[in-house]
Amino acid sequence: MELHIFFLPMLTPGHMLPMVDMARLFANRGVRATIVTTPFNATNFCSGPNLNILTIPFSSAVTGLPDGVENLTNLPTPEIPPAFVKALDLLESPFRNLLSDHHPDCIISDIFYSWSSDVAAEFGIPRLVFQGMGFFSLILTGIVSQLKTHETVTGDDEPFIVPMIPHEIKLMRSELPTYVLKPNDDIRRMAKAQDKSYGMIMNTFHELEAEYVGLLKMSWHMRVWLVGPVSLCNQGLLDRGSEAPAHVSHQCLKWLDSKEPGSVLYVCFGSLGKFTPMQMREIASGLLGSGHQFIWVVKSSGETPPLVDEEKGLVVDGWAPQVLILNHPAVGGFMTHCGWNSSLEGITAGLPMITWPLFAEQFFNEKLIVEVLRVGVSVGFKQCCMDMERRKVVKGEVIEVAVKRLMGGEVEAVERKKRAKELSKKAKMAFGQGGSSHSDVSGLIQELVDLKANKTKAT
Repeated sequence: MELHIFFLPMLTPGHMLPMVDMARLFANRGVRATIVTTPFNATNFCSGPNLNILTIPFSSAVTGLPDGVENLTNLPTPEIPPAFVKALDLLESPFRNLLSDHHPDCIISDIFYSWSSDVAAEFGIPRLVFQGMGFFSLILTGIVSQLKTHETVTGDDEPFIVPMIPHEIKLMRSELPTYVLKPNDDIRRMAKAQDKSYGMIMNTFHELEAEYVGLLKMSWHMRVWLVGPVSLCNQGLLDRGSEAPAHVSHQCLKWLDSKEPGSVLYVCFGSLGKFTPMQMREIASGLLGSGHQFIWVVKSSGETPPLVDEEKGLVVDGWAPQVLILNHPAVGGFMTHCGWNSSLEGITAGLPMITWPLFAEQFFNEKLIVEVLRVGVSVGFKQCCMDMERRKVVKGEVIEVAVKRLMGGEVEAVERKKRAKELSKKAKMAFGQGGSSHSDVSGLIQELVDLKANKTKAT
């Protein structure tokens, strides 16, 4: 019996890329997968066997957003303005029309589309909510939000211990995102819609966060399927999620081919991570001072990327094929903002990481990487802030020390690299035939097929 699933990703790369990967994953397993997005975002993705794309209009004229702003990358900061939230809500009506026309058997939608739970219920089909984070960060978010442990300290830089978890994790108020410190009506609406959903699907794997998977399943009645790392669907793809010309990919890979194994540090702060010119200069100073070669992907925010001798480093403006670079033999480390996709891609590639979180749940992910998995070195940044102008500057000498610690040959660096390689093996086993994530996908597909069959019999 053919199964048809609609995938509705949030309009930002950090949520869209894993959702598209997930759609490809299900398509590869024989499911008819349809990605529903807006015209601008649809240009970044390709259809394929069992994988289709449908577009719905993005009402910028109604919300007051500038023309063409269909993605958070088009906004000056990663913060989601009320007009953008309103535009997301206005997608409900055209999405309903698509449901009426195509009759999918399931909806997998991002947590931001709180209306999709009620719409799915009206059409009598299950809605699975996609969480863009891992179990560890999801649990920390819930505990700190509900118990308000951050209110037990008097200052933003005073640490507090997160209770009720297997590891001793200390946080500061300065590391907490706004949605934890001051949840608004939109956050509460998403949480209610999530509770009404059929279940949750997550881009992680059991062996990575086993203690926290067990903790969540004991304390929460929602069913959860772990299907990651979904980036493994993209091994060999040069242009995943970008209109960038192919020569960028070839330039990066050609440069890496000339380097010694494990000698290059890959530096990238995600699709929304931008820095002031002053911070850019400090990053350049730290990288060059370390003496290690690097590829640095710069998300331009008006400043000119620094000029670097290609013998020392390669600076790429805008986009680079991250999954391919991380898995290149010449790459031996990853400096990252700790977004969940990048964190998981680094883990899957078997790389130790320099952690430099900026906003959202990235500071929680840093704790997982550095303190739980012990595959990371922190630059020590403690200010959760979306506005690059308000962030404190991390000095070049601090960055230099972190790079040397990660890329050097000292005992702690060697042990860190060894642990990273072991995690990579576990990730690939989980995703492969008979692995934990592979089995979760199989079980979910069979359950949805049975639901469809029972529904057909009832009619």
